Amino acid sequence: MAAWIDRTENLLDFNRRPGQLIGLDTEFMRTDSFAPKLALIQMEIEGEVALIDPLGAIDMESLASRLGDANTVSIMHSASEDLDALDPILPQGLGTLYDTQIAAAFAGLGAGLGYQKLVLAVCDVDLPKGETRSDWLRRPLSPQQLEYAAQDVIHLPAIHADLTARLAERGFTAWHAEDCARMLERARNREIDPQPQTGYRGASGWTREQQAMLRRVLFWREATARRIDKPRPWILDDPRILDFSSNPPGSVEELAERGRGLRALRGEQRTELFELLQQPVAAEELEFDPVPPSADGEERRMIKALKEIVVGKAEELQIPEGLLCSRRHLESLYLSRRWPATLEGWRKAVLHDALMARLDEG
Repeated sequence: MAAWIDRTENLLDFNRRPGQLIGLDTEFMRTDSFAPKLALIQMEIEGEVALIDPLGAIDMESLASRLGDANTVSIMHSASEDLDALDPILPQGLGTLYDTQIAAAFAGLGAGLGYQKLVLAVCDVDLPKGETRSDWLRRPLSPQQLEYAAQDVIHLPAIHADLTARLAERGFTAWHAEDCARMLERARNREIDPQPQTGYRGASGWTREQQAMLRRVLFWREATARRIDKPRPWILDDPRILDFSSNPPGSVEELAERGRGLRALRGEQRTELFELLQQPVAAEELEFDPVPPSADGEERRMIKALKEIVVGKAEELQIPEGLLCSRRHLESLYLSRRWPATLEGWRKAVLHDALMARLDEG
């Protein structure tokens, strides 16, 4: 039975348990906020499970110290969103991460494998799915929620042992560790995309000034969403971003009318946006990467050729092609002719020469 921990002294007691391998998971809510609201932390140490309540008056310093130690290996499944949720109590991040979803892909079990399917494949246990969309912020949690939460970590040690053996046999231990370390680094250094406008190909035919305005509005939406802790589409959805940037409203009243239905575009935010849209584009704002045009026949042909190389390499390695390189990264490589930072490390060693040679051939 899992221990419910909502007091500092109980957390200190649990953290004194020896062991460098810790099964770790979280439950969080993100329906009406920019940042996830951490609702529960599940930990497994040497067969004992604790459900830690972050909503109570509990000092998490000992937990942060334990999980942040480089010698502590936190076993998690598909950890990226959990790392976001843990950020307020783990400002320095985890010491070492072992992501079982990434390991499963390297082990040949499939890309993007869900936790329930992985538990079934490795442990032959069919987990219930009934509490997936529960309200984890309510108190008290139901017995069904508590059981579901405990099941999310109790099987992680067995999965870790199984996948570790498979990775060693296939020779992918170092590559998996590199990918986990990269995920932790991204979580520690969450940077705003400096060129967000490049994802809006519908604006490729716009003037340079209009594209600069689009970039300005995208920066404003990101900063505002973070500041007031609301989802980006609540402030401005993509159709309205394109509409306002290409054809700014002439008055606050017109902005309100054209922005009807946006839940966070009111009062201060509405005034800020209107003033932003009225300001002329400055010379320094014209220094940016232009929005790439919609894919033409040549781009589609080249992306297909690059993808064939990725597929061939993935088949040689017997790993999913999506683990090796996504189409988005191939498009970035084609358009910029710069090697994407996300393809550094082992991926560069596998792909760089073949992809760049194909680009040079044209």
